[in-house]
Formats: sequence, structure tokens, C-alpha cells
Amino acid sequence: MNENNTNINWYPGHMAKTKKQIKEQLNLIDIVYEVIDARMPISSKIEDIEEWITNKPKILVVTKMDLCDKEQTNKILKEYEKNGYIVIPIDLMNGSVTPLINETKDIMKKINQGRIEKGMKKRSARVLIVGAPNVGKSTLINRLVGRKSAGVGNTPGFTKSLSWIRINKDIELLDTPGVLWPKLKNQEQAHILAALSSIKEEILNLDEIASFILKKIYTLYPEKLQERYGIDKLDDNLIEAYDQIGRKRGALSKGGITDYEKVSNIIIRDLKNGYFGKITFDRLK
Repeated sequence: MNENNTNINWYPGHMAKTKKQIKEQLNLIDIVYEVIDARMPISSKIEDIEEWITNKPKILVVTKMDLCDKEQTNKILKEYEKNGYIVIPIDLMNGSVTPLINETKDIMKKINQGRIEKGMKKRSARVLIVGAPNVGKSTLINRLVGRKSAGVGNTPGFTKSLSWIRINKDIELLDTPGVLWPKLKNQEQAHILAALSSIKEEILNLDEIASFILKKIYTLYPEKLQERYGIDKLDDNLIEAYDQIGRKRGALSKGGITDYEKVSNIIIRDLKNGYFGKITFDRLK
């Protein structure tokens, strides 16, 4: 299987509209939660966020900690902390959101102190929540609210418009659709986003994404390909690997010929379902 090396660039109209709407609401916002995926803590970070969020206090909320290679992800998170970010990792399935709520309250105390000094009343925190598509934003909101409030979809672009959600008496959230930057200049990062479901599958060449996943896992975690598919080495054209996966997983058409499209779907689905174990695709340079 040869990759076509197509440039991935997905920026639907609702994302451009979202940025415009966020800018219009910014004067109401006290704090920003930027949500990133622990398996791709560099690729899922919104590249130009500083330009359009201005100088609001920001908390980097790192979701899917239960799915990542913690050793690699933590190296990247430490770098963010060195650069002045407040970083709060959360396991959305089993972990607690209390650290995030407490940090929000601490920041708001300082903001309210400033309001009192200016003769204004204290008020609840107004928090803008942003993130690339499918990084766990809706699941995080549901955990914060403590009930199912935000729709949760495994489809990038599930949330379509800005909406206010009351978390408790101290915090109100402005939810936003998933946002990606206009030009995915770094195609390595674009392919990581595509592999981990932040870009709609309908616009992608699935063979190319599946090939990227195989090569990435072979480079970073070769033992996982051996465990999952019995693959010890990978040739550039990947045909042998595809044939082996096809035989192992019964992805064969008449005459025992490998159904390459089916194999591509198997690889993408195996990654999505966590069958390669705990992985992190980003690395510090």
C-alpha cells in the first residue's frame, strides 16, 4: 500500500464562524479551558489560540490520560508548565474533576478581589471551553455538571454552536464547537489528528491514514504491532503487512485475496478502540 501524501486541510465554515463568535463574547469571559488529548498533546493544541483569546487566564485540560503513554505525555506537559501554562491532566473515565474546579475557583478569587477593589460585585466564573474536535470536551462538561448535559458524539464537529452551561453556583461554561486552525501546515500533526479522529473520516484517504498509523506505531511502539498483528518488520509499500493483517483478521475477498479497504478500516478502528494499548503519537523535538 503506497501513501498518496495528500495534504490534509479541514476547516469547515462553522469553525470560522465559531472563532468570530468567541471574539464577540470574550469581554464576558474570565478564564479559558483549552482541552487537549493526552495521546497527541502537541498536535491537538490549537496553534493560534493565543492570538484570539488575548490575555485571559488559561488552564490546559489534558483528557484521555487513561489512554496515553504517560512517560511521553508527561515530558510534553512539563514543557507546557515551564512555559507558564496551568496544566491539569484528567482521566475522564475514572478520575476526578475536583482539581480543575478548585483551580478555577482560585483564579476567580483573584479576579473577584480586583472587582471588589473597583467597587463591583463578586460573581461566578465565566469560563470559555475550547478544543480541537473529539478531544473529550463534551465528556469533560458532563463530568463537571455531574449529569448528561452536553451531547457526546464520537464524530468531529458534533457541537455546532456556542451555548452557556451552568456547572454550579460558582462556574458557568461557554461551550464551543471543536476548532482547528485554518491551515494544517505541519502535515505530520495533521495526520496524527486524522489518525486519532479529530478530522472527519469522510474527507480523508483511509488507506493513507491507516498506512500512517502502521508506520507510526512501528516507529514508536514496534512491539505493539507484533502483539496485535504478528508483524515484526514493515516494508515501505506495506503490502506484506496488509496481507498478513488480512489473513489474521479474515479481511479477504473471493479467492483469498486481501481486501485492502477492509484492512485499512480494521487498523483505524483498532487504534480508535484502544487495541494497541497506551500510546502517545507526539514527541518533543
